[in-house]
Amino acid sequence: MPATVVVGTQWGDEGKGKLTDLIAKEMQVVVRYQGGHNAGHTLVVDGTSFALQLVPSGVLYDHITPVIGNGVVVDPFVLLDEVATLEAKGVDCSRLRVSGNAHLILPYHQELDRLTERYLGKNKLGTTKRGIGPAYADKAMRVGIRVQDLLDPAIFRQKLTAVLGDKNKVFTRVYNRLPEDPDALADRVLTEVAPRVEPYIADTVSLVHDALESGAHVLFEGAQATFLDLDQGTYPYVTSSNPVAGGACTGAGVGPRAIERVVGIAKAYVTRVGAGPFPTELFDDVGDHLVTVGREFGTNTGRRRRPGWFDAVMLRHAVRVNSLSELAITKLDILDGLDTLRVCVAYEVDGVRHEHLPYHQSDLHAAVPVYEDLPGWGVDLSSVTERHQLPDEAVAYLEFLEEQVGVPVTFVGTGPGRDQYVHFSDAGS
Repeated sequence: MPATVVVGTQWGDEGKGKLTDLIAKEMQVVVRYQGGHNAGHTLVVDGTSFALQLVPSGVLYDHITPVIGNGVVVDPFVLLDEVATLEAKGVDCSRLRVSGNAHLILPYHQELDRLTERYLGKNKLGTTKRGIGPAYADKAMRVGIRVQDLLDPAIFRQKLTAVLGDKNKVFTRVYNRLPEDPDALADRVLTEVAPRVEPYIADTVSLVHDALESGAHVLFEGAQATFLDLDQGTYPYVTSSNPVAGGACTGAGVGPRAIERVVGIAKAYVTRVGAGPFPTELFDDVGDHLVTVGREFGTNTGRRRRPGWFDAVMLRHAVRVNSLSELAITKLDILDGLDTLRVCVAYEVDGVRHEHLPYHQSDLHAAVPVYEDLPGWGVDLSSVTERHQLPDEAVAYLEFLEEQVGVPVTFVGTGPGRDQYVHFSDAGS
């Protein structure tokens, strides 16, 4: 059963969409297994940019069935808008399948997200206010509404009336807001959304298992990244689901023995969005260079990302919690103009050296990076597509990263285009 997981190894925005798109050529099914539309992938194909939020990257290939798994929370309005945008660019979305067990994000989730973040004030988490957290909270509280409920109007209305009974008490008594009208919302969803979403709804667990049992290649695609994982990330500055490789099992309905390959994606530097600890964060001209040249602004939100040097301590932890078999390094070309490159190889906390991630949040906030400096290459990598074309300094940088994290670098991104990459080494070689 040949299954592969692609997982972000930092704080997201590593370029998972491009790598997934690259690997997808060999696949028959691509499954998004968690998250919502708070994580965007940008792909550039023949000069055309595709910004994907919910639809899996494999949709751009005619031979692939793209699947939104049960672990995803789906805003149906956003999904339909995204499908319409893709189809306007000539992309066939008729193969898309959405798990009936995925949970819906509805307007009251977004309103709760905005209100909660506002009232947290200086303690805000930096959420995208897309309703992701409140939808997952409803799921955990067992009051969520699922995609399959769109197929039964009576059940949908019953569940919506029940959940808004409690939500409206919060809106009116806590936030002094007008209540949501369950009948009006039900009419809107059942009229505008349900008939258009229905053709995509499927038993995706059976679909995926049938594919695996037939020998088809299946790719599991995560949103966000390891250090935004609800359990393994820098809590509470995390997302509300499990982006780590193990999340593919629960979010798509497969067992761990189905997974043969786990590809970790990391940028040649690090960025994060929102609040939270960031040991290698830069506040100087180099940081501005990474943001400007790397176009480090959110695909969905437009927010400026926080930049920093590559952190090998983080990556060692990501290797462990994801059982990474290989690593793909993206955006190497963004380092072209830098004379000296720094890699964090350890942290120092109160005079003690840590080569693995401290478990306690106070230690992580206090961590001082220990750097190794390497020379830059000072040439444009954007036209490089073969390993032998890489300058010696770039090869040395990549080999140093391999040595630090303990897994081979197999792919290297040299630009945003679909064909701007280098096959650097083979896993296990």
